[in-house]
Amino acid sequence: MSLKVVVVDDQALVRRGFAMMLDHQPDIEVVAEAATGVEAIAVVREQKPDVVLMDIRMPEMDGLEATRIILTDHADDTRIIVLTTFDPDEYIYGALRAGASGFLLKDTPPEELIAAVRAVAAGGALLAPDVTQRLISQFAAHSGANTKMRARIDRLTERERDVLECIASGSSNQEISDALDIGSATVKTHVSSVLSKLGLRDRAQAVIFAYESGFVTAGNADVGH
Repeated sequence: MSLKVVVVDDQALVRRGFAMMLDHQPDIEVVAEAATGVEAIAVVREQKPDVVLMDIRMPEMDGLEATRIILTDHADDTRIIVLTTFDPDEYIYGALRAGASGFLLKDTPPEELIAAVRAVAAGGALLAPDVTQRLISQFAAHSGANTKMRARIDRLTERERDVLECIASGSSNQEISDALDIGSATVKTHVSSVLSKLGLRDRAQAVIFAYESGFVTAGNADVGH
């Protein structure tokens, strides 16, 4: 079965370009396009896509608000990748807080965008090291931990806490495997368990949780290599 994708952008040429690129993939079908946040909400309700590519700056309603509304209604069925031509510093935090599973600049190479759609549809999150670094800088500006969130850490085993710390640093499964000296299958099991025990949808939410709960603080997680 093909992955159902909705492309949302107020620039027709950009929107069409993304749609054509994705439609050429044998496992991806662009089921609808939208030019505003309001239109995006309507087509998602109608089409129930697996993935939405969401522009941020649009008339009527911006992509962050549309993302929040869509994921309130369709959190179990739809994943959102936020796209922008702008420097992402001011948007990363808001996009992931709104529930987005990934964040890409519009000049991302086509093969990376296609891979991102597949990865997010499979339940992964798109947090490249440079994006994660910028996200952490946003957390550095927010003081104080959410004590109710912090209490949920008690649900995790010691090894699961190690895995959560790695996720918060933007590590891939292979990097977690190398860092903790455990097999890739075991990493996948631990990641799934962390998300399940903490009531999180994906790795993007896990990063938000790790910092907002105070489990990890900006400056004590190694990012990149």
